[in-house]
Amino acid sequence: MDVQKSYEVRTYGCQMNVHDSERLSGLLEDAGYVRAPEGSDGDADVVVFNTCAVRENADNKLYGNLGRLAPMKTKRPGMQIAVGGCLAQKDRDTIVKRAPWVDVVFGTHNIGKLPVLLERARIQEEAQIEIAESLEAFPSTLPTRRESAYAAWVSISVGCNNTCTFCIVPALRGKEKDRRTGDILAEIEALVAEGVSEITLLGQNVNAYGSDIGDREAFSKLLRACGKIEGLERVRFTSPHPRDFTDDVIAAMAETPNVMPQLHMPMQSGSDRILKAMRRSYRQERFLGIIEKVRAAMPDAAISTDIIVGFPGETEEDFEQTMHAVREARFANAFTFQYSKRPGTPAADMDGQIPKEVVQERYMRLSALQEEISWDENKKQVGRTLEVMVAEGEGRKDGATQRLSGRAPDNRLVHFTQPEQPVRPGDVVTVEITYAAPHHLLAEGTPLAVRSTRAGDAWEKRTTAAAAKPAGVMLGLPTIGAPAPLPAASAPACGIG
Repeated sequence: MDVQKSYEVRTYGCQMNVHDSERLSGLLEDAGYVRAPEGSDGDADVVVFNTCAVRENADNKLYGNLGRLAPMKTKRPGMQIAVGGCLAQKDRDTIVKRAPWVDVVFGTHNIGKLPVLLERARIQEEAQIEIAESLEAFPSTLPTRRESAYAAWVSISVGCNNTCTFCIVPALRGKEKDRRTGDILAEIEALVAEGVSEITLLGQNVNAYGSDIGDREAFSKLLRACGKIEGLERVRFTSPHPRDFTDDVIAAMAETPNVMPQLHMPMQSGSDRILKAMRRSYRQERFLGIIEKVRAAMPDAAISTDIIVGFPGETEEDFEQTMHAVREARFANAFTFQYSKRPGTPAADMDGQIPKEVVQERYMRLSALQEEISWDENKKQVGRTLEVMVAEGEGRKDGATQRLSGRAPDNRLVHFTQPEQPVRPGDVVTVEITYAAPHHLLAEGTPLAVRSTRAGDAWEKRTTAAAAKPAGVMLGLPTIGAPAPLPAASAPACGIG
């Protein structure tokens, strides 16, 4: 194969898909492809769509994008288009019927087959559809092109054993399958050796880790083991389920210095009646009780959540229970979503679907309340001295304001004055917070200290190597940066949590 062949991976959906796309990129580069320059917009030899099935209109979005590539493919002999991810797992043969110019369709369980399927499609000159029904190889055994030199996702499990009525993930990613602890720690140690200083443990329900072997404390043991890895400065995880959230996890978070004082735990609704309809196996009292225990152990912890507004059958009284829970929990931020039907989920066929205008009005009320709480909670940070890990691509206005941006230990976004000495993504800057907005903090004074790190060295080495590549093989700078919660406009985390 010509080593100059280029590829582009387009990712939709949750953190799990972002991580899978790193694997897909790694597989393609291992097979000799090079990443297309940023902004190529389909002008590549291979375009891969890593799809999400969470949104009601996910298929329309996919077929619209495929349609725009059809004339481009006609003009570019040898171009190939592949579709993978959750929508591919769900729709299978439908994709090629609706878009016969697609060359490869693969599922969530066999992403490792992509290069082989592309080559087979090229030789046989016909579409290759291969959907495995169960996991063939744990994704972390595949080559990876990490999007960040200083922060990394580390998958600890795939699949989910829950049956939430709004979520199609268990049907598409299968039952939970845990990865061996030794393999997880070995991957983290290898990443740290490469310069990574922050990792995020990733799973559909991370705190159910260990269910394969019947060890209810396996996740807390994993957190404590991460605390013993020299050079690993920050450990985060997403997302836990309240049902499996045990006191030993709280203790491990509080007692392990490199586990950050941050918790993202989806609540989804504050109404016990709606939680039951969602098949969420906890109630408001249980959820708020966990938060109370977390704050008792870690007073400065920032807690965030996911909330769905307008679930079928939700009354004004149910919605007020959600508002009450939000007032009690005082989340640092909440990713709120208007319920929309997910094809293939039980909730899509439930009675009591809420009119869109009612859902919208409730959504606006909840958003306004959470905005007020987020701002109040951020104001409490003013005057504090924080260690901020410099990030890449987090501050859209940094160029105009002459500031840099990064994440505090609790994952709050901080914009700060650029220090006199050069700093790189992955380095750590100590700042004093002078101003708070609902979604970020500002440190307007001169930084108090700058600490160069091995992570910054890794970023510099990577970008220098990328810049030295000849034209046409340029991999470009990383665009995702440190793993962080999805923006509020995105889909819920693929049913995570």
